[in-house]
Amino acid sequence: MNDPKSDLKPKSPDWSNISSDLFLRCVHCGLCTSSCPTYTELGDENDGPRGRIYLMRQVLEGRIPMDRKLASHLALCLDCRGCETACPSGVHYGHLIERFRLALAAAGPRGFDWFRETVLLRLFPYRRRLSLALWPARIAKRMGIIDWAEDMGLLRLLPGPLGELVSLLPEPVDPGPELPEIVPAEGPRRARVALFLGCVADAMFRPTHWTTVRVLARNGCEVVIPRAQTCCGAIHHHAGDSDGARRLADANIEAFRRIDLDAIVVNHAGCGAMLKEYGLYWDDHRTGSRMEFAARVSDISEFLERLGPVDPPGAIEAVATYHDACHLGHAQRIREAPRRLLARIPGLDLRPLPETEICCGSAGVYNLNQPEMANRLGHRKLEAIESTGAELVLAANAGCLLHIGREIRRARKPLLLMHPIDLLDLSYRRERLAPKRRL
Repeated sequence: MNDPKSDLKPKSPDWSNISSDLFLRCVHCGLCTSSCPTYTELGDENDGPRGRIYLMRQVLEGRIPMDRKLASHLALCLDCRGCETACPSGVHYGHLIERFRLALAAAGPRGFDWFRETVLLRLFPYRRRLSLALWPARIAKRMGIIDWAEDMGLLRLLPGPLGELVSLLPEPVDPGPELPEIVPAEGPRRARVALFLGCVADAMFRPTHWTTVRVLARNGCEVVIPRAQTCCGAIHHHAGDSDGARRLADANIEAFRRIDLDAIVVNHAGCGAMLKEYGLYWDDHRTGSRMEFAARVSDISEFLERLGPVDPPGAIEAVATYHDACHLGHAQRIREAPRRLLARIPGLDLRPLPETEICCGSAGVYNLNQPEMANRLGHRKLEAIESTGAELVLAANAGCLLHIGREIRRARKPLLLMHPIDLLDLSYRRERLAPKRRL
């Protein structure tokens, strides 16, 4: 680890945006280790929150160099923030490791990474580009070509993480038309809200946006969908492009700024966590407006509980389990609101999921960059799901739905997978749960 020939960067990273207070809050009690996916899998102190905090502090103080071995321990972190939930000292581990990674990314030149530059930064964050790019893949998926190629091991021949990306594609469904700019409330208006669409969430899970709009309208909400909104910026932020993430954040602030709203509603956990933390990432003249924007953001389950939901009338006779998306349960600390909503559905047998606090392995684009660990965690999550005896799995994040969905397909399990708001919509419309419905 101390070999200077293995240093990653030709110049020292700028640690000025990382306060030593973030490190000093950690008392090294170790309560975080049992909630850390990589530590529970590997049992290596360097791959747990306490160990990583120690390593980062040593680098910051100049005691050890930032070399490739050390960087590999940091890269293996999912940034799931399960350790924050477990920490009695209030350590903001997510902010710490994100700032550390951004400082490393800005420290010096990197070799050209075509997947990062082309797919992550120029395709994924733009929902219309991504939707167009997905059409050939959807056709290949519908024809069974992709599943056949995966069974034959041919996806491994694709360059870089492309094979992993293709294997994540869900069962093809009709995305439907774009949502209108305004959807009126059903009956007397109780609230006026905006719906945040995101990028991957809209390109791959637009039907869930439609169900969200229907549920909000049923609960007396007029829904506004600004055309100028864009990606939340999480992909850029986690890929080390802080400036790109800031541009997207400021574009969203402008898109929603002049609209009189009771809330900006988000139905996918990763987007919601990023939007709520806009005011924490950049300290400049726009920090105030970012914090004002973030204060208006609300997860769909959080908002409906605050509003007081209309009871859904239709029975859903099924055994279900709910997986806590990390950026909903840990980052936003929203755990009980989705469960209380689901408990309102007549006939639904909702069973607790063992290790629900452990990440499924998706973690944004982690499953593309760290496929071995992501697959281990996905398999572990599927075993936990099966132990409940559930036939229906619910998760409120695009990444979780894609990653768990792939595990279900690979294991050929007869499990249904969907967003909780989709199930609530079925109950409102008194529709039956379709067999083998997958997202």
